[in-house]
Amino acid sequence: MTRLAVLLTLVASPALAATGPFFSLYNTDFVVLLGFLTFVAIIVYLKVPGKIAGMLDARAVAIKADLDEARALREEAKSILATYERRQKEVQEQADRIVASAKDEAMAAAAQAKADLKATIARRLAAATDQIASAEAGAIRQVREQAVAVAIAAAGDVLAKQMTADAAAASIDDAILQVADRMH
Repeated sequence: MTRLAVLLTLVASPALAATGPFFSLYNTDFVVLLGFLTFVAIIVYLKVPGKIAGMLDARAVAIKADLDEARALREEAKSILATYERRQKEVQEQADRIVASAKDEAMAAAAQAKADLKATIARRLAAATDQIASAEAGAIRQVREQAVAVAIAAAGDVLAKQMTADAAAASIDDAILQVADRMH
């Protein structure tokens, strides 16, 4: 079916429709040829091919300029990207250094706090030991004073029971004599 359609198309072509001599205005092929040549002549006379070529050249120059500008922008974008990546890396390194420094400072502060705590505990322990020793000495002194007071009271009671009036007078006289001897 398609072969028949192609064959009918070729048989019905305009080239076969022309009749008569070729160089006659009644021949459609000649008229079409004259119209085409006139059209081409007008286009050449009006310098349309030069204008089209100029427009195409201008368009080519504009496209080339756009491409050059796009390349320049691409290179600039690459350099800016590299700069930002380098800055980001520097900032990351700086942040890492800051974190490491903060960790070191925190460890040093913790060690200092630990040493301060040990020193405080040692001072408080020494103060408590001193207070305990002072309390012991005070308690021993009180016990001794109490023992002396009890001994004096007991000796006084013993002497009071053993003493008679004559012995007491003689004892007082002896004491006065001892005081007088020591004073002179």
